[in-house]
Amino acid sequence: MKSGLWGLAVLGSVFALSACETGPCAELECGAGSVCVPSATDPSVGECRCGDEAGPLCGLEDTCLAEASVCVPAAVCGAGTQWAPGQAAFREATAEWGLAGVEGVRLTVTDIDGDGWADLEVRRGSISPDAPNTWLLRNTGGDGFEDVTEASGVLASRALAPRSTPGVFAWGDVDNDGDLDAYVGRSTLSIDEFGVETSELLLNDGAGRFTLGPIGSALRRVEAVDNPGGAAFVDVDHDGVLDLWVAQADLARPLGEPEQLFVGDGAGGFTDGSAELGIVSAAWTLGATPGSGEYDVDALDAAEAHTRAWSAAACDLDGDGYAELLASSYGRSPNHLWRSMAGAGYVNHSVASGYAYDGDLTWQDNQFAICFCRANPSAEGCETVTGSPIIACGPNWDHARDRSPWRLGGNSGATICGDVDNDGDLDLLTTEIRHAWAGQGADGSELLINDGSATFTRPGDEALGLAVTHDGPLWDEGHITAAMFDFDNDGWPDIYIGATDYPGNHGLLYQQESPLAFREVPVQDGIDHNRSHGIAVADFDRDGDLDVIVGHSRARCGEPNDCYATRQVRFFENVAGDGGNFVQLHLEGGEGTNRAAIGARVRVTAGGVTQTQEVGGGHGHFGAQQDLVLHFGLGAACEAEVEVRWPDASLTTETFSLPAGHRFRVAQGGTPVAE
Repeated sequence: MKSGLWGLAVLGSVFALSACETGPCAELECGAGSVCVPSATDPSVGECRCGDEAGPLCGLEDTCLAEASVCVPAAVCGAGTQWAPGQAAFREATAEWGLAGVEGVRLTVTDIDGDGWADLEVRRGSISPDAPNTWLLRNTGGDGFEDVTEASGVLASRALAPRSTPGVFAWGDVDNDGDLDAYVGRSTLSIDEFGVETSELLLNDGAGRFTLGPIGSALRRVEAVDNPGGAAFVDVDHDGVLDLWVAQADLARPLGEPEQLFVGDGAGGFTDGSAELGIVSAAWTLGATPGSGEYDVDALDAAEAHTRAWSAAACDLDGDGYAELLASSYGRSPNHLWRSMAGAGYVNHSVASGYAYDGDLTWQDNQFAICFCRANPSAEGCETVTGSPIIACGPNWDHARDRSPWRLGGNSGATICGDVDNDGDLDLLTTEIRHAWAGQGADGSELLINDGSATFTRPGDEALGLAVTHDGPLWDEGHITAAMFDFDNDGWPDIYIGATDYPGNHGLLYQQESPLAFREVPVQDGIDHNRSHGIAVADFDRDGDLDVIVGHSRARCGEPNDCYATRQVRFFENVAGDGGNFVQLHLEGGEGTNRAAIGARVRVTAGGVTQTQEVGGGHGHFGAQQDLVLHFGLGAACEAEVEVRWPDASLTTETFSLPAGHRFRVAQGGTPVAE
């Protein structure tokens, strides 16, 4: 393991280190760690050099990291920020950013041209023949977006013209040439409708123009039904080349499809390595042909049958440096967690981890179970059912099947990885669609707290301050998308949940006011957005705090009709973090590491708190992705001790200290450079 150590003795101060009391350095004050020497080109003028007279030239306000022989800016530091009730957290700036007319529910953050400004990709999620369905929007430098969809080639197709909306996007540098390429997942459930269009890998030329990748790539799935519900780039074997994890939705066929792990060749080609690496699941039924036999309840309860995935994720949950693979499943079927055996394949850890479903197997309060038992009082278990149904009874209960654990799980929308409690391991946030009629056995959106071994406890929403209140006995929670990020720069992750698709649902922003204690930010202070579906988080204006862009769903626009007129996305500029202390890190992998540094783990210690984040390669409902630039709020601290564990074969670790208030590019094996 290689380690680099660069220290800061003084931050934010200046002092004179003069070569003499008179002459060119008599009144020149250099920054911490620099010395003043006469200029070689004009000895009558003094200049600041890092460490000694042979070191690099520093500005007057720069701090010299002498051991690394590099200058960094002095800290820009204040008293720190933390949101308090009654304080504005965000303000809407949709029109200012040129987003009028951009509609969608699926959003990703990227940087298509490598200029350091976060760009945006948006999809409607449904096809409209009369309007655009996909947008690729270039950030023009912190003051707005320009539409580069057509010019970029991101809608490239092998058909004469694109006829389907891309379902999934994920971004990563698959050929290690320094720019972000794109996986574009498309459904082929209806081959007659979509023709020869398939999922594709698009290669970036570095200027944000894309061309189709290899025609023979297995990720195109030309010989099989393809309906990706989520995707994540990940380097599963730490060979320095990105692989691709794809979870299948296949909601039109209720028996599911197996997930795939595609192994990258470093040039844009992929082969299916799923079975070889141990990622194997079963059909739902015992018959030889799908749908021809009884449900295999044992396989379903054990989370050994296919998911009906609405999202994919990849993150290191047991701290061994290798990513676990997750697929969150819609349709009351178990979520999957595949645990890495340190790069030697995967084992199914879904049920043992506590991720497949929660431990509440109550079925007696399901309204349709009550209906069934009133009509069949002698049926097994019905003696424990009491009460009268509050819904119109219907044939929606299979008494033999629906009491099984796999049917008492959730309708999972997304899984987010993040160290919510700042204890050094990654926890999980799951979103769920939940209905009052399903009873308490149905899983709801929840934080899963990691014990460090990829095994989770569920403290419960009530204990954490995340419980949602409802009006009346019948209600629907349409929680599908989410994000975990520090909106007020206090050093503790906060939570946003996109509650959508049902009347009365709106975006839910929670501040973590103390460890694992959350409070809801009222809509008048935070993000006032009905049926919030889709979220992109980045410091779009590079002012030192994280902004949010959200989409809008118009599904089920009945009474009360709280839908907006269109699926217009809305930009919410962060104001709670204004003036807060932060550090941002843009990592660049070196030899043996994928260039985008996807999978790198970063620990930042400031003010006695250590935060842990990983560079992500995609996650979320039908493809979500946040900025590859990592943002850390620092509370009241003015400096940060940073540790980077690179995802190479040796898990190379480097440590350094950095001043608050800046973004740094950190190239593996090099020194931090302010951007």
